[in-house]
Amino acid sequence: MTTLRGFWRNFRGQKEVAVVETAVSSSPAPTTQINNLDLDIAPNDPLLAYVQQNPGVLDVTQLKLDSPALTAMRTAGIRLVVPLVSQGELIGLINLGSRLSEQDYSSDDHKLLADLATQAAPALRVAQLVKQQQQEAAERERIEQELKVARLIQQTLLPQALPALDGWGVAAYYQPARAVGGDFYDFIQLTDGKMGFIVADVTDKGVPAALVMATTRSILRAAAERLEAPGAVLARTNDVLVQEIPPKMFVTCFYAVLDPATGHLRYANAGHDVPYRYTADGIVELRATGMPLGLMPGMGYDEKETTLAPGEYVLLYSDGLVEAHNPKREMFGFPRLQELMATHADGDTLKEFLLDQLAAFTGPGWEQEDDVTLVTLQREVASGEWRVASEASISSLQSPISSSPIEFEITSQPGNERVAMERVAEVVTGLLPDGRLQKLKTAVAEATMNAMEHGNKYDPDKPARLRVFVAETSIRVTITDEGGGPPLKTADSPNLEAKLAGEQSPRGWGLFLIQNMVDEMHVHQDAQQHTIELVMRR
Repeated sequence: MTTLRGFWRNFRGQKEVAVVETAVSSSPAPTTQINNLDLDIAPNDPLLAYVQQNPGVLDVTQLKLDSPALTAMRTAGIRLVVPLVSQGELIGLINLGSRLSEQDYSSDDHKLLADLATQAAPALRVAQLVKQQQQEAAERERIEQELKVARLIQQTLLPQALPALDGWGVAAYYQPARAVGGDFYDFIQLTDGKMGFIVADVTDKGVPAALVMATTRSILRAAAERLEAPGAVLARTNDVLVQEIPPKMFVTCFYAVLDPATGHLRYANAGHDVPYRYTADGIVELRATGMPLGLMPGMGYDEKETTLAPGEYVLLYSDGLVEAHNPKREMFGFPRLQELMATHADGDTLKEFLLDQLAAFTGPGWEQEDDVTLVTLQREVASGEWRVASEASISSLQSPISSSPIEFEITSQPGNERVAMERVAEVVTGLLPDGRLQKLKTAVAEATMNAMEHGNKYDPDKPARLRVFVAETSIRVTITDEGGGPPLKTADSPNLEAKLAGEQSPRGWGLFLIQNMVDEMHVHQDAQQHTIELVMRR
């Protein structure tokens, strides 16, 4: 029997040469033994068209076709050919040689062969389908194994731990759109205690992007060890990479060098999305110009610098965040990202906050379109300090982009701090361990009492306004009164002996109590209002 090994390639619409295997099968009468013969039947061979149009038993000796395959069959001693057709497709041939009795095949023989072909064709088709599925399964297994290896290599190239910098908080998140991706981030320990921060994005995704990512990372690290200036590091990386990178691929990259002792940040950008800096006066772009890496040799890169104040942070990210779409095909976008950052003063929890917002924006059925990378760098507030925000910060705080807060007012009367405490507890009960819930209640009560007494002077017409924000990673409570005025100054640390000696006023000690009850405390004040923000991580 002849089976068409190339059938499945033709079945998928590809024009490849069909290869056949020839073997002797049982026949109605003894036949002459035919040696196995491999035949290449070209797609345009007249024999293929003929047997498809004449599905009955064919006598090879009677056919008059200019067919190389037919010539090979005759040479091999094939006498009869019975096409095997399933669902209109030719999938094989039953071949018979001459009968040993040297008699011709009878009409009964032809009928029996036709019946045999009718029954054999579906079975052969099933066998071919099973074989195809087995081959495809083996191919998928091979590809999956290659992806596992590539994923393992990529994971080993990403930082295994976040840098521990005194007075600084660093967070990172990376999620490829496929098994392996082209985004990457890195931290490089430099001389004099300085630290290099890298976020980059390779065009394309999958294994090719991962390989370019590995190459770029190695070149960047080598350049950073030799050169100090970020612009020079990018220029050197570009000149080396342009000789190695495949055609039509390039890498966008932001590279910054931080001096943790001073907060000084020096940076350069090779066509990457502009990072953002959170400040008390709003969101600031860290903009610097430069071409992506690997496009053209001899490129120069601008260098800029800034200094982060206590409480400020920087967000480095890839375009997988801002270019995500919701079901309406609306883009997450840069303006949305800036607005969200303006409402979130904590760089340590910004990553979780943005991922929550991204999930809410895209919906549960979102199929990730591109790799998503986030790196945050925050200069922590020293112990005993709190932030005083600008008027712009207060506006953003009072118009949050996050899920709607629970809001209520408390009449400014002595004792109502307990009412405020219990109302907040009702909202967050079950979201915090009991010990942390009690600390939050204490902080809320103390802050509300201060707002009613010192801010509103216990004026019943001036209520204290409370808002409770519940996110996946934290709980924020704001208490606002009408005690506006000049920004508050940091009070001295409580000293009982100094108080008894008349050298220190207890004024401001309540803030120290509040600060020790929660994870973060931020003070916002303008000419009209005073707001204290309490943050408790879940």
